[in-house]
Amino acid sequence: MKEKIIFNWSGGKDSALCLYKILQHNQYDILCLLTSVSEPYQRVSMHGVRVDVLEAQTKSIGLPLHKMFIPEMPSMEVYEKVMISTLESLIEKSATASVFGDIFLEDLRKYREDQLSKIGLKGIFPLWKIDTNKLVREFIDSGFKAITTCVNDSYLDKSFVGRIIDDDFIKDLPANVDPCGENGEFHSFVFDGPIFKMPVPFVKGEIVYKKYNAPKLNEDDNKGIPFENGFWYCDLVLPSKIK
Repeated sequence: MKEKIIFNWSGGKDSALCLYKILQHNQYDILCLLTSVSEPYQRVSMHGVRVDVLEAQTKSIGLPLHKMFIPEMPSMEVYEKVMISTLESLIEKSATASVFGDIFLEDLRKYREDQLSKIGLKGIFPLWKIDTNKLVREFIDSGFKAITTCVNDSYLDKSFVGRIIDDDFIKDLPANVDPCGENGEFHSFVFDGPIFKMPVPFVKGEIVYKKYNAPKLNEDDNKGIPFENGFWYCDLVLPSKIK
C-alpha cells in the first residue's frame, strides 16, 4: 500500500516540477493538493491567483484540491493554528507526510519540519539542494509553461510581472535574483505541461501594485519588527468570466 501524502500546492513553477517528480516515481498516494487561500480576497496567498483559476488548474491536473483559508495578514500564531487544524483533519484521512517544493532555505525547512513534528507528520522535499539553474532548465525543457503573477519590487520592476517564464525571461533576470525565485523574488502560475490534461485557459487582466507589512518567520529577526514589501501583481481571468 502506498503512503498517503499531502502535497503543498501554490500553483507555481516549483510546485509543478515537484509534483511532476513525485508522480514519476509512483511511490505515493496523493491525498490532496493543499493550497493557502486568502479568505477576504479569495486568491492564492502571495501568488494572487483567483480561486476559480486555481480550481481550473487542479481540475486539469486531475487531483483533489483542499483549500486552507487564511485571514488577511494573520499573525504567526493564527497561521499556525489554521495550518495545524487543517493538517489534523487530513491525518484523519490517513496522511502521514507533507510534501514541499522548497529548494535551499534552511530556516524555512526547519520551521516546516518543527511544525509537522508536533502532529506526527514528516516532511518530504523532492527538490532540496538541487541547483536552481538546473531546476528552471528542467522545468522549461520538460514542456511546462508558466506566467509570473507576482514580483517583489525589491528585486524586479513592473516589466517582469505577467511574463512567460522562458529562456528570455531567465536571461533578463538581474544577477542577484535566483532563477527559481526561491528568495521570494517572483511567483508564478503554471498553465500547461506534462502533468496537465489540457492547458488552463486564461486572459491577462489588470496589473496592480500593493504594499504589505510582513512579519518575519523567526520573531527574533529584526526583533520581530514587520518589514514592508511592495509587489506587482498580474491578474489572470478565466475567459468565461470576461463580460
